Amino acid sequence: MSNSRHFRLILASASPRRAEILRHAGFSFVVRPCRVDESIRGGESAARHVARLAREKALACAKRVSGPAIILGADTVVVLGRHILGKPSSPANARHMLRLLSGRTHRVLTGIALLRLASDGRTRVLSAVESTRVTFAPLGAREIAAYVSSGEPMGKAGAYAIQGRAGRFVTRIEGCYFNVVGLPLSRLCRMLRAMRV
Repeated sequence: MSNSRHFRLILASASPRRAEILRHAGFSFVVRPCRVDESIRGGESAARHVARLAREKALACAKRVSGPAIILGADTVVVLGRHILGKPSSPANARHMLRLLSGRTHRVLTGIALLRLASDGRTRVLSAVESTRVTFAPLGAREIAAYVSSGEPMGKAGAYAIQGRAGRFVTRIEGCYFNVVGLPLSRLCRMLRAMRV
């Protein structure tokens, strides 16, 4: 889009990790977090869940923004078999999640939605879901307890932060590393280019 330089990039997320990824990649943006109900709907797949929440966050943010702007919504979950693991609700829940992940391969799914608000009020939405496979080493009870007591698992999908202390648990990763952190950077850049055509 020829007038893309006139569009502000707005991150509709309170995640410091997403903001850090954007900042380190050289993006100029503002943060406008928007809360939405993150409950999983009956029969909803993990991919549809993260895609829906990313879109809902972008749309909720758009109600408080006057254009022109490009709003970025995102949501991340960890998937192990039929289990969809979001943010742990308690330290006990975090320990349970880490026991499930111990010695196994899981997928990290991030839904991202870009909503373009034009000055004439027109909107355009572009959505995608990125998937990365992550394998954990077997974790002992004491190792899990020590990690949970650090406080790092709270507020993280699947109860871990690959860029933090949990990096020592990871034996293999297939796909985008930044997706596991919470924002698939390469996919986002491709979407931004497509949005500006």
